[in-house]
Amino acid sequence: MELIPMEYYLVVSSIMFFAGIYGFITRKNLIAVLISVELVLTSTDINFAVFNRFLFPGHLEGMFFTLFSIGISAAETAVAIAIIINIYRNIKNVEVRNLKKLKD
Repeated sequence: MELIPMEYYLVVSSIMFFAGIYGFITRKNLIAVLISVELVLTSTDINFAVFNRFLFPGHLEGMFFTLFSIGISAAETAVAIAIIINIYRNIKNVEVRNLKKLKD
């Protein structure tokens, strides 16, 4: 069985990372910004797993870091969605530019 070269995984991870950064900078909806942050975190998970697989094939540290990161991402998403729901209840909108209304 032939392995897929590490560079292919890193290219996919880089594309996901930069798509997440681009989405974080350009999106106006808080849900889209949250999805962009999740793309960035998923790209780091891919890197943890790939480097573990290719550099230390007999060890599981990279896989444990990946599982820990997925757990942190899930908790971060739950808190972010709760905050977004609370913002929607207060100002009836989830656009980033309308968050200045919360200061009043």
